Amino acid sequence: MLARLCAWSLARTIAGRVTVMDETISESGRVHLRWALCEGIGPIVFGRLLLHFGDAETALGLPAAQLQEVKGIGRGAADRVARGRESVDIDAEIETAAEHSVRILCRDDDEFPELLRHIPDVPIVLYVKGRLQPQDAVALAIVGTRRCSIYGGEQARRFGELLAGAGFTVVSGLARGIDAFAQHGALDSAGRSIGVLGNGLTEVYPAENRALADKLIENGALLSELPMRTAVRRESFDPRNRIIAGLGLGTLLVEAPLRSGAMITARYTTEYNREVFAIPGRLQEPAAQGTNALIRDAAAKLVTGLDDILAELGEVGLTMMQKGSEAAERAGPGNAADPTTNESADASGTPTTVRTSQSESPWKLSRIEARVFDLIGPDPILQDAVLSASSFPPGEVLAAFTALELKGLIKRLPGQLVVRGGRV
Repeated sequence: MLARLCAWSLARTIAGRVTVMDETISESGRVHLRWALCEGIGPIVFGRLLLHFGDAETALGLPAAQLQEVKGIGRGAADRVARGRESVDIDAEIETAAEHSVRILCRDDDEFPELLRHIPDVPIVLYVKGRLQPQDAVALAIVGTRRCSIYGGEQARRFGELLAGAGFTVVSGLARGIDAFAQHGALDSAGRSIGVLGNGLTEVYPAENRALADKLIENGALLSELPMRTAVRRESFDPRNRIIAGLGLGTLLVEAPLRSGAMITARYTTEYNREVFAIPGRLQEPAAQGTNALIRDAAAKLVTGLDDILAELGEVGLTMMQKGSEAAERAGPGNAADPTTNESADASGTPTTVRTSQSESPWKLSRIEARVFDLIGPDPILQDAVLSASSFPPGEVLAAFTALELKGLIKRLPGQLVVRGGRV
């Protein structure tokens, strides 16, 4: 399913914290930031602007009459947008970000998380405090209720540890309860975690999780799409949940009431064609009604161990097994790659033998991976060129990129380029 559609990633990552204003944001980022700070322009409308006019800078110079051509911008809104885009103080926002060691990314930046590019409501800008690393390409969200039971907290911490130990970056919302337990589990097992906030990055909410936030900054990152000094507002959390869903290959729910932010995150995960997982809860526990309902309705995969998650993630899951993580519960014989052959099954399940131009590769390659690998040579090539030439669905090609990179057969470079590298 979605593991195939969106198993693509952040190979182009932030090299470190930044404090100099010029390093805080790119020139393209400055243009996007002006739109982000403009009242009346959200991610959906901004996406329509880009589609209609071609790029953010071109749209920035157009009069109100032309802005009205975009769906969602009426005459009055167009006038307000035209006035507002010129009056916003982006320099003050950039300076505040620099003071707090925050980098502001836009979708044109190589460091922008690749999985987020593939959701319909891509953040206009993304504020990042900490570091994004190449391994964050393989991430899974863990979410659930703030008022969790002892059992729920134990399971959240357990799966935070298991996933981090298997090489996944754990994404969550830094909230009380399930979120915090999961992120503590990931960090305590020397793994990585990303926290997505529903407020600006000048403050940590809830305040009791400041120590956890500090650990995240050292071993992951804090993210927000909101201006730096934005206070906590109830209406900000649903949009925050879409980013949590958009950063990962899937979402694991641990104790979620029927009406909860975690269930909204699950809905976004489904809309983005990512995998939804759920740990069953006690029948008498109100906080588990949502997770149990998802399992009952076949809207989530029932999870009792790490293998239940890996089995649903296709080639990415198999690769994580092959890496031999000590924390992974083994799926049993027959899953490891045969070091002497490239035999695998095609999409119909029929065994096939595929040979790449580097036939001595010790890795088992699927039919799609072999085709993508053949298209990538020793010289860098645009990813879009491979997508066009492969004749396979784009989502499956993106998944093949990730699987090949995890196997060390290709490298992703700045500028949307890929090249053979590593174990070839």
